Amino acid sequence: MNKTLFDKIWAAHWVGERQDGRQLIYIDRHIVHELHAPHAFADLDKSERTVRRKDITVVVQDHTVPTRMGVPLRSAHIDATGVATAKHGVKRLSVEDPRHGISHVISPEQGWAVPGGTLACPDSHSSTVGALGCLAFGCGTTEMVHVLSTQTIALDKPQQMRICLEGKLGFGVTAKDVALHLIRQVGVDFGRGHAVEYAGGVVRDMDLESRMTLCNMTIEWGGRTCLIAPDERTFAWMAQQAHSPKGDQWDQAVGQWRGLHTDADAFFDTQLTIDCSDIGPQITWGTDPGQTINVDESIAPEEQIHVDHLDRFQRALTYMDLQAGQSLLGVPIHRVFIGSCTNARITDLRHAAGVIQGRKVAPGVKALVVPGSNAVKLQAEREGLDQVFLAAGFEWHQSGCSMCAGANGEVGISGERCVATSNRNFENRQGRGVRTHLASPAMAAAAAIAGHIVDVRAWLPVEGRS
Repeated sequence: MNKTLFDKIWAAHWVGERQDGRQLIYIDRHIVHELHAPHAFADLDKSERTVRRKDITVVVQDHTVPTRMGVPLRSAHIDATGVATAKHGVKRLSVEDPRHGISHVISPEQGWAVPGGTLACPDSHSSTVGALGCLAFGCGTTEMVHVLSTQTIALDKPQQMRICLEGKLGFGVTAKDVALHLIRQVGVDFGRGHAVEYAGGVVRDMDLESRMTLCNMTIEWGGRTCLIAPDERTFAWMAQQAHSPKGDQWDQAVGQWRGLHTDADAFFDTQLTIDCSDIGPQITWGTDPGQTINVDESIAPEEQIHVDHLDRFQRALTYMDLQAGQSLLGVPIHRVFIGSCTNARITDLRHAAGVIQGRKVAPGVKALVVPGSNAVKLQAEREGLDQVFLAAGFEWHQSGCSMCAGANGEVGISGERCVATSNRNFENRQGRGVRTHLASPAMAAAAAIAGHIVDVRAWLPVEGRS
C-alpha cells in the first residue's frame, strides 16, 4: 500500500498500542521550555519517576526571559527550572549560553530537529520543524511527564490532509502572507485533528526559513502537526549546518532523506489546492488569524457576514476599534514588534532591515526587534543589521519570546495598536486591551516608519519588481 510521508515516519517510530487504543510513538528529541518545566518535573517527582533519556532531553528558556538590554535575565520560572534540571541531571541551556533562543528556532539550529525524526515540545508551535520533514508534536504537562519518563508519546493517529499551494507569489508577498491567506480561506478549525502535508509549487520555491514560517502557523487553523517533504533545498540547508554529518555519513543521511516523500496515489482524508498567484501582502483586522485581508482590501461589510458568524465579527470590530467596510491603510499605530518563533530568523531581519535602511521610526511609535536566538542575533550584528535598526530608532533586544508570549513583562499598553510578526492576535495576547495586527516583517517595518498601516509594496526597491 502506498504511504504518505507521515505514515512512513509514524511507522518508523511506532512502539506499540496501549489498552486505551492510543499508539505509542518514540520521540527522538524532547525539548522542554521553562514555562512548563517546573510543573512537569514536580509531577515526575510526585510519581517517583525519573527521566528515561537524559541524553536526548534538553530544557530551554524562552517564554519568561526578559529580552530588554540591561535587564537581569531572571524569572521565577527560570529559577525553578534551574533547580529541577539540576536535581534530575537534565541538560539546560542557560540564557547566557550562545545556543540560547526560542525553542522552535534553535531546534533546527542545534540539530535537534532532523528530516525523518520525531520531536516533542510543550508548545503548540512545535510543528515549525515540519519544514525539515521532522514530525513534531506539541504536548501538555501530563503528556510531557509521559515523554520524560518513557521517551514515548501516546496519541490517536490523526487523519491526514494535503494542502497544495500552487502559482507564483507576487511582489512583496512572503510565506507569512501565504499562511495568513490560507487561514482566511479555510478558517481556524479546518485542520482540527489532522496531520498536514504542505506541497505544491509555492512550497517548492520557498527557502527553508520561509517553510518554517508556514509550518509554524499550522496550529492557527487547527492542525495537529505538519510536514514538508525534504528536497534539494532541504539538503543544501542541512549541509550548511555545523551539526550535520560529514563525508560518508552525509551521503548515507541524504540517501535516507531522499526516501522521505509521499508515494504516488497515497491516501489523504482531505486534499485541497489553493492558487496563491493573486495573494497580496496580508494583515489581520480582527482577533484571530483568520480575520485577515489583503492590505489593499477593506474589511467586509456586515451584510456579507453569515448570521452564524456575525456576533464574532462584531465583537472583533469592537475590540479592535474598527468599522465594517473600513480600509486599514492609514490606520495609526503605536507599537511594532518584529520577533517570535514565526518571524525572527536571519532572513526575516534582513527583509525588515531592507525596508528600514536610511529611514526613521515615526514619532510616537515604539518599535522593537527581538532575534529568535543568540545565533541569529550574532549573525545580524555581523551583517550590521542591528545598526540599521538602532539608527532608525528601533530597540535591539536579546533573544526570547518577548511580546509574543507576554510572560516576561514585555507587553503593550491598553488601547495601543500594534503590528506584530508573531502568530496570534487574540484579545489581550500582547497586553490587556492591546490591538494586534499580524503581518510580515517587511509590512511591520514599513508601518513603524510610516506611523500607520501601509502597503509595503510601495516601500520596496523598484528593482525587486517583476
